Amino acid sequence: MNEYFENLNETVKEYFKVLSDEIPDFLYDYINTPAMQRIGKIGCGCGTDYTKIFKNKFFYSNLEHSIGVALIVWNFTKDKKQTLSGLFHDISTPVFKHCIDFMNGDHENQESTEELTTYMIKNSKEIMELLERDNIKVNEVNDYHIYPIADNDTPKLSADRLEYTFTNGLYFKEVWNVEEIKKIYSNIEVQENEEKIQELGFKNKNIAEEFIDGASKLWPLWVSSEDKLTMQFLADTVKKMSEENFLTKKDLYTLSEKEVIDKIENCTDKKISNCFKLFRNSTQIYESNEPVLDKYCVSITAKRRYIVPLVEYDNSYKRINDISDFAREKIDDYLKLETSKYAYLDFNFK
Repeated sequence: MNEYFENLNETVKEYFKVLSDEIPDFLYDYINTPAMQRIGKIGCGCGTDYTKIFKNKFFYSNLEHSIGVALIVWNFTKDKKQTLSGLFHDISTPVFKHCIDFMNGDHENQESTEELTTYMIKNSKEIMELLERDNIKVNEVNDYHIYPIADNDTPKLSADRLEYTFTNGLYFKEVWNVEEIKKIYSNIEVQENEEKIQELGFKNKNIAEEFIDGASKLWPLWVSSEDKLTMQFLADTVKKMSEENFLTKKDLYTLSEKEVIDKIENCTDKKISNCFKLFRNSTQIYESNEPVLDKYCVSITAKRRYIVPLVEYDNSYKRINDISDFAREKIDDYLKLETSKYAYLDFNFK
């Protein structure tokens, strides 16, 4: 087995085996390039790994997420170009992931950093040599949106959406184990949706309901006050560091999260470093429907992530909420969910 895979968390190793019986040889070469290894030092938790507000079970990197997406695509398509597009889809991810979208004012779409994907691929000598070897053009792998199994619009089921839902249920909040994921995953196949486009869907209504039951425990966490406040605080911290020339834009794409955290904690602006220490040691956030003065207080609308999968039913493919009262209630409850207008930490950061 490749050295990178030998050093993975045991849970992640078992999980990857579920996603694909094999890891194709060509994938190892691309995974081991410096451009891909860089995102192995960036967490999928968008900064939640660095504060006591959250109790993540283990660190799950953006590289692991990207490999997971690639393995799902490979499992269902056996297509090298689609698989590589899944692998590369987060190659331009900066430190703290979607926190930088927050810094860019892109709270709701969380796509502001994707524009650098082509740049990152073209500027990796190693990746470009591999693509030439494999007779693949950059424009065949630089946009996973063109492959509906890899990515599609919310709330459809795609490899990307499926992967982060599975793994958030392993490390962020425990809603299933690898064996339960295996049961759900083995029930998924490629189907055809209402638009006559390929989409991942379930063979069995009961298994689809099991998936919705687990996933619906995660959806509220991704729009929770805790999650939004953490991401905005990191965004504001990075912005202040940049404004005071402690960090450059390039640093966000070349340094590891640990290296950036070291810069924050050791910067000479004590307001920044002290507040960051308070953030890291915080165990809870506070909510209010009115702005709270003299505290770090924010009001944010975040992207709503959820899934309404297809299910094979009566010799056709239906959306789960059209055939299951249970699933429809779970989905509707989430879409109606409201959080407090403001969230704050018990210190000032101005």
